[in-house]
Amino acid sequence: MRRHTGFGRGLIIAALLSGCAAQPRDAAPADAAAGADPATPAVAAPPGIRFPIDYYRLDNGLKVVLLRDSTAPTVTVGVYYHIGFRIEPRGRTGFAHLFEHLMFQGSGNLGKMEFIRLVEGNGGVVNGSTRFDFTNYYQIVPSHVLETVLWAEADRMKALAITQENLVNQQGVVKNEVRDNVLNQPYGGFPWLTMPQVANSNWYNAHNFYGDLADLDAATLEDAQAFFDTYYAPNNAVLVVAGDFDPAAARAWIEEHFASIPARPQPARPDLSEPVQQAGKRDTYVDRLAPRPALALAWQVPERGTPEHYAFSLLDTILLQGEDSRLWQKLVQERGYAGGVAGGINLLGNEFTYDGPTLWMLYLIHDPAATPEAIIADVEAEIARIQAEPPTQEELARALTKLRASLYDLAGSSTRFGLLDLLASFALFDDDPGMINRLEANFRAVTPALISEVARTYLTPDRRTVQVVQPGRAQPPQAGGEP
Repeated sequence: MRRHTGFGRGLIIAALLSGCAAQPRDAAPADAAAGADPATPAVAAPPGIRFPIDYYRLDNGLKVVLLRDSTAPTVTVGVYYHIGFRIEPRGRTGFAHLFEHLMFQGSGNLGKMEFIRLVEGNGGVVNGSTRFDFTNYYQIVPSHVLETVLWAEADRMKALAITQENLVNQQGVVKNEVRDNVLNQPYGGFPWLTMPQVANSNWYNAHNFYGDLADLDAATLEDAQAFFDTYYAPNNAVLVVAGDFDPAAARAWIEEHFASIPARPQPARPDLSEPVQQAGKRDTYVDRLAPRPALALAWQVPERGTPEHYAFSLLDTILLQGEDSRLWQKLVQERGYAGGVAGGINLLGNEFTYDGPTLWMLYLIHDPAATPEAIIADVEAEIARIQAEPPTQEELARALTKLRASLYDLAGSSTRFGLLDLLASFALFDDDPGMINRLEANFRAVTPALISEVARTYLTPDRRTVQVVQPGRAQPPQAGGEP
């Protein structure tokens, strides 16, 4: 819900997703929270957000989500395909990301890069990204450009220009992106890319998502065509339109431009299940460009959408999110190990924008004088504290307020991108974009006792993975002569 790094044409720092899944209520008065039973939910809820969602399918299987919002004369359009780098072909690591780039290289009626020029020439914004379980393409445009954008998205869904020239060109672009963003950056890929390869055991969850350079070179034109024919089908996608538009006109345009695209058979989705970790893991590597050491910790999280999952999200908020969180106060304010500590559930999105196992991570680039053991001991002490004693109603109410404020920020965003991201994920993974209207109630149902129980079950040393980054570049001397 708040922190994440994504890919796109260039690197997307998706701050727009910030807080997208949250939905708490206002803080409880201190006198109401005092002495409250930790087995009961927090205070009575104020009215929640309700989004007016119109959800349907075309005959070819394309899922469509319409959400009218006339607060700004713009419309945000997203097409999400249920294929991300988690389930890309073996031997073709990085292929899902490579294909995202190919989608901007032309289609039946648009030449190379003309899609981008079409949107930007009309005053809009266009981008895309590859995530664990989907690849998305989105545009934010003035409302009168909606039909043009729908036509353009349909054009590349039905007739992408897959040529040897485009493939070779984008192989080079993606390889350069790997070099720039990972290989030649200090802390490149840490920990969103490096940690899953250590913490997970199922190849689909544990391979190099950005792509090995040899695998990227090995992709053939036949590979690209087969990938498109399989995964870029209307029955493997969702179209979301959110903003200021006429619903009847939008429905007519969607029918006109998308309904004739044929559905295509979909393969069985691979088994993404991850066995419960039975023993702690530790990984150490040297980052030749890093000037300071870094540390990341990761644990498996409960199944998405369960009561335990909602409880874990609140646990994350209490422990890690914001400068008033317990771990920030301990590691940054009290100990002074680092200038900050970050992390969360699903670093490439939020706790709802994925479809399979994921990790809760926390990480920091810390002072050389601080040892990993000392930092881990302090983290474990804070975990033990919440395992032994549930958070107070006041603390839970504060966490809920943070989440609810994030949801309202999302609802009020002029870009509507975070809203689009949630609606698309709920439609794509759950066939139920209306889940967004039940988020507040699901969070409110969490009790302090359940938060402690979840911490006792999931945040154990046996389920923990530690990743230590040793600096390979000497830190310049500081004032006063200290190293």
